[in-house]
Amino acid sequence: MNGLSGKTALVTGSSRGIGRAAGLKLAALGAKVIFHGVRESDNLRSAVAEAGSGATYLTADFGREEEVKKIADTVKTRGLLPDILVLNASVQSYTGLANFSTDEFLRMFLTNVASACILLHELLPEMRKKSWGRVIFVGSINGVKPASRLAVYGAAKAALMNIARTAAMENAPFGITVNTILPGVIETDRNANALTDAAFAEELRREIPMHRFGTTAECAELIAFLSSENTGYITGNEISISGGWQL
Repeated sequence: MNGLSGKTALVTGSSRGIGRAAGLKLAALGAKVIFHGVRESDNLRSAVAEAGSGATYLTADFGREEEVKKIADTVKTRGLLPDILVLNASVQSYTGLANFSTDEFLRMFLTNVASACILLHELLPEMRKKSWGRVIFVGSINGVKPASRLAVYGAAKAALMNIARTAAMENAPFGITVNTILPGVIETDRNANALTDAAFAEELRREIPMHRFGTTAECAELIAFLSSENTGYITGNEISISGGWQL
C-alpha cells in the first residue's frame, strides 16, 4: 500500500472505536488527520497526541445541522480540505418498531444520515477541483441484515448505502471513489455492555461463521486500503467486514 503523505483526512466520530483506529492508521501512513468528537474530551486529545505531528481535532454535535456546517466551514477557512473523508460518526440505540419514538428516529437520522449528506454537499465540490478523493462510509451489517431491536439504526445505515452509491456514480468522472464498509460485531466500547452478557455473546459468536468478533484494527486496515492511491478503480461498493455474518 502506498503511503498517504501529503493527503489530509477528516475522520468523523474518531475519539474512540473504529473512527479512532482509522484515524491513527491513516496518520501512521503519513496523512494529516483531523479527528472529530462531539465535545472536548481526553479521548479526543489523546488520539491527536498519538497520531503525532500534523494531527488536529474539531468538535461538533452531528445531531445539529448548524454544527455540521460549521465543521465544513472550518476546514475550508483553515486550509484543511480533506482528500480523504471517512464518514464514521453515528449514534445507536436499541429502538425497534415495538418501542419506536419519533424523537429517537429523528435523532438517529439527523446524526447518522443528514450529517453525512451535509458534509458531502459541502466538501465534494472541493474534491472535484483536485480531481482526486476518497470517501469511505462506515455503515453496518445491520443495514443489510435486519435486527428487530435495531430497526431504526439499521434503516439509517441502509439509507447511507443508497446515498453512497449515488455519490459514487456522480463523482466517478472526477477521480473520486466512494465506498461503504459494513462492520459486523466489532469489539468497541459501544458494544462492550452488550457483550458482557456471556450467554448473549456466545450466541452471537455461534451465528458468525468465523466464531469470533472483529477488531477496530481490522476495520482500520480496510479503511486505509480504500483510502490509498491503489484503489482508484474501486467505487460504489459495500464491503462486509463481519466474519461472514452477511451470508
